[in-house]
Order: sequence, then C-alpha cells, then structure tokens
Amino acid sequence: MNAEDSIAEAAAKYSNWGRWGADDVLGTINFIGTAERAGAARLVRRGVSFSLAQRFDMNGPQKGWRRRTNPVHTMLDTGTDAVHGDQGFPHGLGGADDTIFMPLQCSTQWDGLGHIFDHGRAWNGRPADKVVTSEGDQVTGIEHLAAPVAGRGVLLDVGRVIGDGELPDGFAIAEEHLTATAEAHGVRVGSGDLVCVRTGRLARAKREGWGEYAGGPAPGLSFWSAGWLHRTEIAAIATDTWGFEVRPNEFENSFQPLHQVVLPHLGLLVGEMWDLDALAADCAADGVYDFFLTAAPLPITGAVGSPVNPLAIK
Repeated sequence: MNAEDSIAEAAAKYSNWGRWGADDVLGTINFIGTAERAGAARLVRRGVSFSLAQRFDMNGPQKGWRRRTNPVHTMLDTGTDAVHGDQGFPHGLGGADDTIFMPLQCSTQWDGLGHIFDHGRAWNGRPADKVVTSEGDQVTGIEHLAAPVAGRGVLLDVGRVIGDGELPDGFAIAEEHLTATAEAHGVRVGSGDLVCVRTGRLARAKREGWGEYAGGPAPGLSFWSAGWLHRTEIAAIATDTWGFEVRPNEFENSFQPLHQVVLPHLGLLVGEMWDLDALAADCAADGVYDFFLTAAPLPITGAVGSPVNPLAIK
C-alpha cells in the first residue's frame, strides 16, 4: 500500500474526531483528569528532578530549514552599563536585561494541534484555513495547554533495551519494540500517560556533533505504531529526536506521514528534541520508569508549537 492510501486508512481507523465534542481544543490531553494527575503526584518518592530540555542557545541543532534557526540571545543591559553609570538609576542600583529571538520549535518543544494538517483539515475535522491564519492558531492555540500537561510520565528506553544504548538511523520503532521495552522495564503504559521514548540519537549528537540531527536520518516511531498510540490512550509522546518518527520515512516520496495521522486525527500532543539521557540513567539505576512529569508549554497566544522545559520528578 502506498503512503496516500495508508495514511487515509490509518486516519479513518484511528480518528478521535468528535470524541470530546465538536469544540474540543485539547485532543488526547483530555485523557489526563484530576484523578490521574493526583495519582501521578504520588509517584514522587525521592524528590529528585530532571530537566528534559536541551539548552536554548546558538550551539543548537538547527541549520535553517524552513527558516528555523537556533536561538539568538542578546543583552539589553549589562554589568558594564551599570559599572560605567550608563543606566540612570539612583543610589547605585544597576541591573541586566536580555532578549531572545527564536523559532518556537527550534529546540525542546511541543508540536501543537494546529501544527499539521491532512488534506486541508486540522484537528477535529476543522478546515485548516479557518483554524490557522496569519494571526496564528485561532482555535487550538498552544495557550490552551498551559495548565493541563502534567501527569504520569513513563520512560521507554528503547535504545537501551532493543539497541546497545543507541538505535541506528532508520530504525523503525514498532509496537513490538514498545511493548517489549515496557515489559523489560516492568512498567505499564496506559490512558493519560505522557510517554517519553529514548532512542539514543541525542546522545550520539552530543558525542559526535549535531551533523544531520535536524532533519536527517534518525531512529523513530514507525508509521505502523499509530494503532498502539491510539489504543493505549496515551496523552502525549515525546522523543529525543528531531522529528519523532523514523527517518527516512517508510514510504517512498513521503514526508512525516505519522505526523499527518497523529496530530490532526488522533489529536496527540507530540514532543521532539527532549533530552532523556540523565533520566534514563537514573531509571536504569533504581529500576523505576514512571514519575511525575510536568511539561507546560509557554502560553503564547495562537502559537502552533512551544518551547518547553519538561521536569521529571521521582
């Protein structure tokens, strides 16, 4: 079956359109309720926390594709200004201020529900041109997710279980690999979970340099994992790769076909370029692969994606 037919079949089979009503703006984050969030908070046993974010600086992975650049950080006021009396404050007061310019999806980030369309349709079947305009995402802007993205996190270290710490580029992570990894970790994946899949691709980039990390070959989720993503009722999934799904993609002349199913049809929140290495080392040491995870996007009105500093607390 070719890409077009496979995408259409998966979209019809795994669609969540209308599941939470015609006006829904949260997608699968609806699976996290107050009970799930309270239960996740009880997973904090040791009080140790891990940032799952890469650094936001000029030494990032971006190479300019589709005008995505690395963050540009500029100082507006500095200690030099204060020492030389250039700031004009009374009684010796001085300070520093700074600004940053960056595409919202240049480093650790969430793909919002308005990020990807299928044949001109956005999440919940809405016409894409009525959702995202030059004014931004008028319906499912990332600001709607500023509060609810907190709950039970689960790490699936596929790189460690299936590979030798790292999966090779082009490795398609299928349902069997996800279930085998969960079994090896002794962890259950279920409704409302925020699943973090470590491939080891970022660890290799740290060791060897960015190279083709942004947009090049990489391990990732197989297109055929869409059924597992739908059936488990997970709230979100995040990986340590640039594009979440395997690259090169599994169909000839295709581009990110799994995105085309999971964002506009499942309403699944997708995280990319997360740094899962320190968390994975700790999980391997104590044998505990679930934790409290909070990963709120910045409430940027109308944005279709957002930087994030996810915190895993064990």
